[in-house]
Parts: sequence; structure tokens; C-alpha cells
Amino acid sequence: MTTTHTDAQVSAPFESRAIVGSMDGAVAVLSLGLAPYNLMDKEMNEELIAALEWARDQSARAVVLRSSLRHFSAGANLDNMIREADESEVLDWGFVETLEAFSAFPAPIIASVNGVCVGGGFELALACDLIIASESAKIGSVEVTVGLQPLMGAVQRLTQRAGAARAREMVLLGRRYPASTLERWNVINWTVQDESLDDATMVIAQELAHGPTVANAASKRLVAIAVNQGVKAADEAMLEVQRAVLGSADFRTGVRSYRENGVGMAQFEGA
Repeated sequence: MTTTHTDAQVSAPFESRAIVGSMDGAVAVLSLGLAPYNLMDKEMNEELIAALEWARDQSARAVVLRSSLRHFSAGANLDNMIREADESEVLDWGFVETLEAFSAFPAPIIASVNGVCVGGGFELALACDLIIASESAKIGSVEVTVGLQPLMGAVQRLTQRAGAARAREMVLLGRRYPASTLERWNVINWTVQDESLDDATMVIAQELAHGPTVANAASKRLVAIAVNQGVKAADEAMLEVQRAVLGSADFRTGVRSYRENGVGMAQFEGA
């Protein structure tokens, strides 16, 4: 994947134990690199939240969450989990805070999934707005195989995306599925050839990053309201959500470009 950087972006990358962040134009690329399997734990959740804060500081207009390793994520660090479960009835790993950070981020977030993506890693992908996966990826909610249920929102998100019957199947049986099956079930958005994953992801990310950022943020917010509170609540929120869009420079740019050049030719600045 070819990346380009401004001087400011080169001087301010994000680096933590598990994540490296860089800017490709207006796209923030967050690469998981906690060898060997990007196992989730409390610290990983904290680093994800910090990485999204960094992307917001960079004024990122889209975010890609990917893995620099062979696999996206093999789930939770079970050694840490069982140790903490022996000490407390509550696993304080910041699951809800991580989900809220992904939901509240104003720009679209794309999960680019390769290799194994199961358990908490799958839940992380489900927290993103869009999911693109390689053909060979194996994906699933496998927590039941170690006596758990999904702990980071997979049950409800699978129910939203695929319906109750498929959600029950996935979480109760704990199987791994090919990406093409989950695309057919509306769990993920696209399946691509393995060698095309990075390029296909960046094509989508750059398209989003060159779109009307204020309008995209409003659309993302309305989806969240509709999913969490229902269509009526989203209808009631529309007027308030639309205020920023109607006042945006991109709206005026889009209308002017439509009049002068036709559909789809506007060059938005993200303001």
C-alpha cells in the first residue's frame, strides 16, 4: 500500500505497544501489530481509544483499522482474562468505552480484515462502520468454545446486521465462517481477493475521505440513533443533526459543482 504524508503528519505519528497510526492523505491508518495474534485486553482497548483521539487530532476524514500481522485478531488474551476473573466478578477492560469511541468518532471507520478474525477481534471489526475482508479470512464469534459469550457487543450487533436467527447460530455454535458467507448475511460489506485487500480498502477509504465530511458525520449519527433508539427517534433528531450540514461549506461546494459540472464532480474540503 502506497502512503503519502505531509511534513506535519510525518512528525506526529501514533505509536503504542499494539498500534501504529499514520496518515495517508486525509485517511488515518491504524495498524494492529501486537504479535503474534493481536490479542485483546484492557490495554488494547485503551490504545484503541487513544489512537482514535490521535486520528481526530489529525482531522482524519476516514479511518482504516487493519492488521500488520498475518491475522486481524484471534480474540481475547485468555490468560489475562482468567486471571482477572479469578479476582473480580466484573471484567473491567473498557469494552463499552471502546464501543462508544468508535460510535462517536465523526468520520467513517473501515475494518480491513485478513486471516483469522474471531472473538474480540470480530467484535472490534463489528464496531466499525464498514467491513472489508479477504477471501481467505475466517471470521466468527467463537467465545462459546471457551465457555464465554461475546463480551464486546457482538450479540446485539450481529442481531442488528443479520437478524436474530443468524446471531443465535453464530454465537451459540461458535463456528468460523468464510468472508463470502458473512457478506451474503449482511454481516460484512465486501469480500475481495487476498492480494487486493489493502488496495481495495484504501480506494474506499479515500473515497470517503474526499466526501462531504460534515454530511458523513451526520449520516453516521443518524444510523446510530436509528439502531439504538429506533426510526422515530432518528426522525425526531433529523432537524438538529441537519443544522451543521446545511451550514457547511461542502454543501455549497456541492451545489455549485452540480450546477456547473453535473453530478459527482464536487471536490469537498471537509468543512
